[in-house]
Amino acid sequence: MTDSQKSDETATDLTEAAAPAADVAGTEAPGTPAVEAPEAGAAAEEPAASEADPSAPAEDTPAEEASDPSPAPAPATAPAPSPAPSPRSAAPSPAAFASRPKPAAAAPAAAAVPAAPATSLAEASKWGRVEGDGHVFLTIDGSEHAVGQYPGVSDDEALAYFARKYDDVVAQIVLLEQRVSSKAPSTDMQKTVAHLREQLAERNMVGDLRAAEARLDKLAEQISELEKAEKAEHDAVRASEVAAREAIVAEAEQISGQDPAQTQWKTSSARMNELFESWKAAQKSGVRLGRSNEDALWKRFRAARTVFDRHRRAYFSQLDSNNSAAKSAKEKLIAEAEALSTSTDWGFAAGEYRRLMDQWKASPRASRKDDDALWARFRAAQDVFFTNRQAANEEIDQEYAANLTVKEALLQEANAILPVKDLAAAKKALQSVRDRWEEAGKVPRGDMGRIEAGLRKVEDAVRNAEEEQWQRSNPERKARTNSALSQLESAIASLQDDLAKAEKTGDQRKIKAAQEALEARQAWLDQIQRSASELS
Repeated sequence: MTDSQKSDETATDLTEAAAPAADVAGTEAPGTPAVEAPEAGAAAEEPAASEADPSAPAEDTPAEEASDPSPAPAPATAPAPSPAPSPRSAAPSPAAFASRPKPAAAAPAAAAVPAAPATSLAEASKWGRVEGDGHVFLTIDGSEHAVGQYPGVSDDEALAYFARKYDDVVAQIVLLEQRVSSKAPSTDMQKTVAHLREQLAERNMVGDLRAAEARLDKLAEQISELEKAEKAEHDAVRASEVAAREAIVAEAEQISGQDPAQTQWKTSSARMNELFESWKAAQKSGVRLGRSNEDALWKRFRAARTVFDRHRRAYFSQLDSNNSAAKSAKEKLIAEAEALSTSTDWGFAAGEYRRLMDQWKASPRASRKDDDALWARFRAAQDVFFTNRQAANEEIDQEYAANLTVKEALLQEANAILPVKDLAAAKKALQSVRDRWEEAGKVPRGDMGRIEAGLRKVEDAVRNAEEEQWQRSNPERKARTNSALSQLESAIASLQDDLAKAEKTGDQRKIKAAQEALEARQAWLDQIQRSASELS
């Protein structure tokens, strides 16, 4: 839709809306001038000059738009008084209605908008002039451009009206400069700059447009720098968030990659839950990572949790199976132990309990709770048997106390045999002690080892004395000894002859060799002679 079509459509709407008012008033006041279309942003600040006052100026250029989406601050100067009605205009034209601004709600942040310095008439005169019946022209770059018409008012009022439109744009520039200097979010700032450029390009105001454009150029550069800084900060935050998510995923993967047989499931499950809560918190309050990054990390995290859960279920399923098998095996051992608990065959039952204990140690462990309960039952069966055996042994020990007294006396009699001087007498005395020892009977179990060890000591001493005597009287040994003596004596006689011959010749080497050989043979002879004397 072209600007003319917009103006015609708007004029039709306004004409229909104004019809009831015309009926009430009777006739339109004569001489109402055509109204210029101020921007929508200025509608809230200029209701008097656009709606309340039917004397608003008309535009000369049909290209001017009927609305402006950007808000504008209140003008610094007071609105011009309504110009007197002119008899030249009997009724408003459609273009005049199209030029009239639509009612706008008051800007909620108007109080916070900084006030731009108002353009004085002297300053406005540098950039514009009024000609004829309110026709206003703008001078820019040495050329004049028709701005619009404000008929029926003084030249100063017409010039001030279009200067206020320039002030509105400058106020918006000031507001944008403050936003940039305070490093406010740069969202839509460039759009605002572009929109203000469009307003300046329409040439429908009076003021230093080139200065305003230069300020917009500077703002565009500052906004670009601000956008770069925001992007860098956003990228840094995003990289930090990606690293944090990556750390969560990496730890989850490390936990899921553990050997199920070595995993501490309680600790690992708690940690995996903490990682999941950290992920949800980061996803809820953290920055967006981008769909590709977010999806990739989530797939890895979900896969790690799935593997961990699968391993945990498999581990505890196998653990339950192993626990059941272990309980069944140990129940059988308990049944055997309980059957033996009332046995009075002390030796056989004790051996069976040792066998059952070895099998118990070799059996796999059940859960701690079950294993403790099973062990308590097994130990209870053992305790019954060994308590009964202990009671029986104590009763027997009381019966054997008298036998202990007899054997202690016999042990003293046996110790009197030592040391062995007369082997035959010692053997006779020891045999007498042995005969009476067997007749005395058993002794209490606690004293059995001590008593038996004492008698065994005497027996060993007599046996050693008998062995020594045999060695001395052995005929074979005597024959070997005599033969060795004969051989040594013959060798010594031969060496003595060799020594005498060497001494006659004076050969020192042969003398020394013969002497060393003779000394060695003589030492052997002395040792054999001592052994022979011991044997005799």
